[in-house]
Amino acid sequence: MKIDIANGKTGKTLLTVDVTKTDSIGDIKKLHIQQKPYLYPTRISYKISLKDKPLSDDAKIGDFEQFTDGSVLYFKDLGTQIGWGTVFLAEYIGPIFVYLIFYTCRSCSLIYPGGKGVPMSNIQNLACAAYVGHYVKRVLETIFVHRFSKATMPIGNLFKNCTYYWGFSGFISYFVNHPLYTPPGCEAQVFVGLSVYLFGELGNLSTHIAFKNMRPAGSKTRVIPVPNGNPFTLLFNLVSCPNYTYEMISWLGFSIMTQTFFAGLFAVVGGAQMCQWAIGKHKNYKKEFDTYPKNRKAMFPFII
Repeated sequence: MKIDIANGKTGKTLLTVDVTKTDSIGDIKKLHIQQKPYLYPTRISYKISLKDKPLSDDAKIGDFEQFTDGSVLYFKDLGTQIGWGTVFLAEYIGPIFVYLIFYTCRSCSLIYPGGKGVPMSNIQNLACAAYVGHYVKRVLETIFVHRFSKATMPIGNLFKNCTYYWGFSGFISYFVNHPLYTPPGCEAQVFVGLSVYLFGELGNLSTHIAFKNMRPAGSKTRVIPVPNGNPFTLLFNLVSCPNYTYEMISWLGFSIMTQTFFAGLFAVVGGAQMCQWAIGKHKNYKKEFDTYPKNRKAMFPFII
């Protein structure tokens, strides 16, 4: 049968391909690329109608009753793509170096006039270890733990994400490492903040490993997340994205420990963004699984 590939914006037919019912969407992409060599599979998105979700590469033509001779697939060029892993590494490695610039350049008059000879306090050293340690953890998770459901994202996300993470790292590090920085007056506050931070970090790591074990290597299998033997994963009983919950807990702990405005702002802004992601993923779980637990929330137990 013949299928027309039309521009998703204008509806204009761009090309026509010959397919069979056993051909997949991935096969159609290959035919498309033969005529438009500048394209590649992850840059191409097809929809049956403009209101539908993009079709999976594995989907077969015969899986859809509406496909007949002369049917139309609506094409969208997703633009230049870059690997998820590459983006994650860039956005997580950057904050390490940005933070250390201010931490190690305390005596540089261009950054901190009058800072030469002013010693670092214990809390500033502790904050550096915590901040850098978080992103070292994220880099190692990207390399050894994360399994991405999608191979790529638009390259524009690289610059947007790096601006966010690198920019906040600069503001946080500048003020935490400032010669005039005033640490919390109560040691108990530092201890509580550090404890909360470590609790969040361990929980975040535990749920990332749990997510990895739910998806076999090289597959796109999705299952209902459930706790494993790790106590931190019990939060799966209450929320769909406990990794985000634990991450926000971690940054709240860092904010309590350092008592700085930009650390707190980062926790709030990051928490709001993660909540938005969690709501989207929670909705997808409920649509995909009829037996999905009704008592679960997206990110905050019993609330959202």
